[in-house]
Amino acid sequence: MKRVLFIDRDGTLIEEPADEQIDAFEKLKFVPGVFRNLTFIREKLDFEFVMVSNQDGLGTDAFPEDTFWPVQNFILQTLEGEGITFDEILIDPHFPEDNAPTRKPGTGMVEKYINNPTYDITNSYVIGDRETDRSFARNIGCKSLILSDEGMSWNKIAEILFAGERIAEVSRKTKETDISIKVNLDGTGHCDIQTGLGFFDHMLEQIGKHGMMDLTIHTKGDLEVDEHHTIEDTAIALGECILTALGDKRGIERYGYCLPMDDCLCSVALDFGGRPWLVWNASFKREKIGEMPTEMFLHFFKSLSDAAKMNLNIKAEGENEHHKIEGIFKALARSLKMAVRRDIYHYELPSTKGLL
Repeated sequence: MKRVLFIDRDGTLIEEPADEQIDAFEKLKFVPGVFRNLTFIREKLDFEFVMVSNQDGLGTDAFPEDTFWPVQNFILQTLEGEGITFDEILIDPHFPEDNAPTRKPGTGMVEKYINNPTYDITNSYVIGDRETDRSFARNIGCKSLILSDEGMSWNKIAEILFAGERIAEVSRKTKETDISIKVNLDGTGHCDIQTGLGFFDHMLEQIGKHGMMDLTIHTKGDLEVDEHHTIEDTAIALGECILTALGDKRGIERYGYCLPMDDCLCSVALDFGGRPWLVWNASFKREKIGEMPTEMFLHFFKSLSDAAKMNLNIKAEGENEHHKIEGIFKALARSLKMAVRRDIYHYELPSTKGLL
């Protein structure tokens, strides 16, 4: 079955100025990365390209119809010069009628693709820059990649389309804990974390926020006994989830490291080389920070390292105990962000051995 990229124009292919009007050629600028990445997608993948535009910004009173088509043709010819051609171009014929069925997020312009057995709509995408484009995708029944989302760019769009979304879910249930974890390594830092331990939640949130990965962690543990099982099993499940999301590890940076926080200097160097190991050089004077025993910090990182099959080298120095452990979690997050970064233009396994 055929897949489709429904590509918005204004704000997606060309930049949209503050007044939302391309009423002069000097205001016409292409979105950064659009040429290289759309050319890559066209050459490497089998998506049909369909431009779908509400016509905002072109063909208005500020830019009359007799000027619209030369500008539209200039856009198309410039893209075509880089090997980017469209299988169909759909422009709302009823613009500017807000309630017309052809106006996005209405699906009037793309009805022939919906419920058509020759198209794999579920695995097709809307590429846009507005919430209306996200709604448009939902109404079509396909996925969306929205440039206005934090961290989303044409580089990231090409990466996801070529190498896939790195999303994994792990459930772990024992007599002591019931855990559900979901990780999106290419997310925006959205977190939904509930372990029953406030300080632990705060530390885990650092991984998502500073690692720019979406992280859902729901843990129900036997806290009436103590915190040990909750912390250990969460680390194991999180490590397994990260390992699964990494897939075959092709194109990743593999390595990562380090950051200061106030009075503390925290270093977390890691390697997704497939050989778990932990070097821990951090000491704490307090018995607990929040509800979390400081003796569990080492145990958490050891369990995480083993489950994710990564080498972790952790060092921390400073006086404030809270800052020290928070700095370690933030350094881990930044190291993860660096190490999982993927380069589709050098899509190889980062190892001379040919195996990670």
